[in-house]
Amino acid sequence: MNSSLILSITTFVYGTAALLYIIAWIFQKRVVGRIAFLVTIVGFLGNLAGFGLRWAESYQLGFGRAPLSNLYESLVFFALSIAALFLLVERRKGNQTMGAFVLPMAFFCMAYASLSPNINDQIQPLLPALKSNWLIAHVVTCFIGYAAFAIAFCLSLMLLAKKETRDDRESICTKIPDRRSLDDLTHKMVMLGFLFLTLGIITGAVWANSAWGRYWGWDPKETWSLITWFIYATFLHARLMRGWQGKKTAVLSIVGFGAVLFTYLGVNLLPGLHSYGSM
Repeated sequence: MNSSLILSITTFVYGTAALLYIIAWIFQKRVVGRIAFLVTIVGFLGNLAGFGLRWAESYQLGFGRAPLSNLYESLVFFALSIAALFLLVERRKGNQTMGAFVLPMAFFCMAYASLSPNINDQIQPLLPALKSNWLIAHVVTCFIGYAAFAIAFCLSLMLLAKKETRDDRESICTKIPDRRSLDDLTHKMVMLGFLFLTLGIITGAVWANSAWGRYWGWDPKETWSLITWFIYATFLHARLMRGWQGKKTAVLSIVGFGAVLFTYLGVNLLPGLHSYGSM
């Protein structure tokens, strides 16, 4: 069994987990939520196994490298990071509702990677400029940050969907956790993401200097990474210094994740050293 097959199977495992979490949320079935948690663990382990096997397969082909260099591999690692962070948070907070929002993101990442005809899943040797240990440090820190921002985005959607009501009748919106806890967890996820994005920008600058002889070149991805950093810096400043909470910071979190997606995927439409468009 090769890595591509394992990762394709993982796609459907994540999809099953997402569906179970949605059912658990709508019908308030904690048993279904527990099953969804176990299925998510299976998906995470499959994701991790596929990632590791792909790494081993590159050595068998004679050019061993970390599987982090093209769009397919980055999507796989993005899904892995989202699942890992979600499992840690869900285990700590016991918030099953979050799975109905987060697991679809892991599923869509894997589905796009595994099922899109425009993405090449072949293992290829690295370009000379990419042969650096800084590649691993840069990509890993960036995508852990992206995963934290993805979870913050989902929590922000939950916060905006939450409806406080005095009516005894319940809707699926009233089954979302209270706004205070969602706001607090969003803040923590943004702080975590901001830390790792900062590390990602720093390691990227060091890598760029060793590869191209300059720390910063205003490449589209570099520029949009900086824009994303400023959006989340604004989030943290507004919360800590201005006392913003609730809907205001939720909107900033959503805007920030939009910038993350453009930094990750949108810049592929622009010419630059970081483009995944042809890989």
